[in-house]
Amino acid sequence: MKLRFLGATGTVTGSRYLISDDKHRLLVDCGMYQGVKTLRRRNWAAFPVDPHTIDAVVLTHAHIDHSGYLPALVKNGFKGTIYCTKGTHELCKVLLPDAGFLQEEDAKYAFRKKYSKHTKPEPLFTEKDAWEALKHFQSLHYHETFEPVKGFHVTFTPAGHILGSSCVHVHHKAADKTIVFSGDVGRQNDIIMRPPEPIQKADVLVCESTYGDRLHSEVDPETELATIIKRTAGRGGIVLIPAFAVGRAQMLLYVIHKIMGEGRIPKLPVYLNSPMAIKATEIFCRHHKEHKLTAEQCGTIDENTKFVRKVEESIELDAARYPCVIISASGMASGGRVLHHLKTLLPNERNSIVFAGFQAPGTRGDALVNGAESVKIHGEYWPVKADVFNLDSLSAHGDYQEILEWLEQGNLRPLTVYVTHGELVASDLMRRRICEKFEWDVEVPELFDEVEV
Repeated sequence: MKLRFLGATGTVTGSRYLISDDKHRLLVDCGMYQGVKTLRRRNWAAFPVDPHTIDAVVLTHAHIDHSGYLPALVKNGFKGTIYCTKGTHELCKVLLPDAGFLQEEDAKYAFRKKYSKHTKPEPLFTEKDAWEALKHFQSLHYHETFEPVKGFHVTFTPAGHILGSSCVHVHHKAADKTIVFSGDVGRQNDIIMRPPEPIQKADVLVCESTYGDRLHSEVDPETELATIIKRTAGRGGIVLIPAFAVGRAQMLLYVIHKIMGEGRIPKLPVYLNSPMAIKATEIFCRHHKEHKLTAEQCGTIDENTKFVRKVEESIELDAARYPCVIISASGMASGGRVLHHLKTLLPNERNSIVFAGFQAPGTRGDALVNGAESVKIHGEYWPVKADVFNLDSLSAHGDYQEILEWLEQGNLRPLTVYVTHGELVASDLMRRRICEKFEWDVEVPELFDEVEV
């Protein structure tokens, strides 16, 4: 059995791993690259392995950096089945078509505004391509063992990152070896998600390292967010929160309505301006047994949030000049309706922009939280006069201490640990920390490395 690293090496995006033996190929995750241009260009390169030769795909979770390339994979010849948890399947029905739609819209906008170097910009895949890919999906429950490819037995266990997120356990019968892919590991004390389930056995572990070089802030996120909203509203400004449609948007809605109900911030209109995030919130509420929030708490979110569904409503909201809170995708300000809000709100010092988690290098979110004086949106530069914050404590990724604690909770004695899904420094520091604590053999692979298992 061989393991090849096709993505998420030296970066937090483009998660793709290939397991193979003499007869079969199984792909774990099939994500898009995001962030700096050199990474985004990889989405347009030929897939490292001929899609026709891949027998099946298994997903850790629905986020686009783990699932977003699937429509292109199917478009380019993949014929097999895509396996995931029930929650991941539900979310992919929202995320993938929306991603295709947004790419089509961005291509049209670039054509109209003439800011692309291409005569006629084309999307990587369309909404129709996404629906075609979804025909290949098959969902299963946690702890249900299945055989996606002959001789490969796979099980999902909860990873605590977002709804449906999982660690993927792949046991190769002939080799009698088990590879476990952590996916994105959640927090030990997340506000809305339950902690990740400890891993009991792995011959090889592929572990993420998004926060391998840092700890989350110990500042109470509710207090920090309350202070920002209260101060911004007091000066007549608007709080804009670019948020990932899945997971972060739902957490933010819960926290904002909680602190509003406690009287810690004034009663303000709260808008969720993202069709994808709205649908994800509805799914989140339907699956309330998989997270900490009760049906009643989910109902409070639904009743007190103004959902902005139509483009016309979004344009109208963009003209708002009264204190309010707007949550809009995407979380790193890389696309979607949030860009139009940024163009309106950034130049005014009364407003506040609040990011809520990791910002990949090269994204607008990264530029803004690092003090950029202007940012380029739709071919033009916009001055940054608004206050910009990053509430790192709201991240859905465990920091390095939480991941070490999670690893210690199981009965692991892996032969090798491969640290991926992190910037170069973060991955190497995670490697050192795992080595020092457990005395395991730990390596940081490079792109396209292949190892024997």
